[in-house]
Amino acid sequence: MIDRLRQHPIPRFIERVHQRLAPHIVRRRTLQAALVAIVLAILYWGVVASDRYVSEADVVVDRTDVGSGQSMDFSALLTGGGRSVYDLMLMRDHLRSLDMLQKLDVRLKLRAHYSDWRRDPISRMWSEDTEQEFFHRHYLSRVSIELDDAVGVLRIKAQAYSPEMAQSISSALVEEGERFMNELARRLARDQVDFLEKEVDRMSERLLKARQALVNFQNVKGFISPQAAAESLSTIVARWEGQLTELKAKRETMLGYLSPTAPDIAMIDLEIGSIVKQLQAERGRLTSPKGGTLNRTVEEFQRLEMETVFAQDVYKTALVALEKGRMEATRNLKKVSLVQSPTLPQYPLEPRRIYNMLVFTLSVLVLAGIVQLLAAIIRDHKD
Repeated sequence: MIDRLRQHPIPRFIERVHQRLAPHIVRRRTLQAALVAIVLAILYWGVVASDRYVSEADVVVDRTDVGSGQSMDFSALLTGGGRSVYDLMLMRDHLRSLDMLQKLDVRLKLRAHYSDWRRDPISRMWSEDTEQEFFHRHYLSRVSIELDDAVGVLRIKAQAYSPEMAQSISSALVEEGERFMNELARRLARDQVDFLEKEVDRMSERLLKARQALVNFQNVKGFISPQAAAESLSTIVARWEGQLTELKAKRETMLGYLSPTAPDIAMIDLEIGSIVKQLQAERGRLTSPKGGTLNRTVEEFQRLEMETVFAQDVYKTALVALEKGRMEATRNLKKVSLVQSPTLPQYPLEPRRIYNMLVFTLSVLVLAGIVQLLAAIIRDHKD
């Protein structure tokens, strides 16, 4: 039944007319929709859209903790060696953070400014009580903070509905950025100072123990300086060895004209024997394989003395480092310098009305042309 109705001449004629007119209707409606969209865009950007003023500021981060003992590097001076791209990136991320937005809101009432009902509803926030995630997203759309790697400059652009508010936002960003960088450096310096103070206390305790051990050793051995005592004893032994050599030479001479049993030879033999015994006793005090001799005492004393001197040197080094850390903790290690101070705009650069109108018009016309082309292709295929 349906096939018979389709074969009837009247329905076939209506279907053929519809196929002929459908692409034409599509083209006409597409053109109408494009014209309506263009008119609405012109009305919005030409009349409704609120003016937004842009304040700009350019800053660099200079390091002031360059040591005076370092050699001069002229290439670093030419390329800004006192500046760190890492510092600029860190500052950029902080200025774009939610913490920064909350500080600006408390200081400048950004929620009330960006949600002002007198502004157009498309560019402003719809409500002052908007959730912080959407408020932060709106803030990032109105504040541009970009790093210029070529020259090492952080470029700040803040948009607002009044010139004064735009300048206030950019000025607050510069001030908070400098405060953040200095606080970050000081916090690191304070952590270093706390660590150094603990190390100084530990080194001081170590030095006191080393000195006490040295004093106790001196009291036990009965020597203030065992090394001096050993040197004195060595001098005495050397003198007695000289006397022993002289007596032996004199005895050999006297044996040339006296008999070995003569009283003078007996006297020299007694002196030689006495000196030999004394030498053996004193040498035993200096060295002995059984230990407990003066050379062992000197070795132990020198070891304790070296530990004391080393602990004292480490303690002095820790004190110097602590004093340096305290000085660094109280001064600005990083300075935010202005290349371009926050400007007070006189002309609203946003929105770019003519540019937006032209781009939107061309985009709509291109889209309408694509739709009409598709419609023509469909019509040709049906024919």
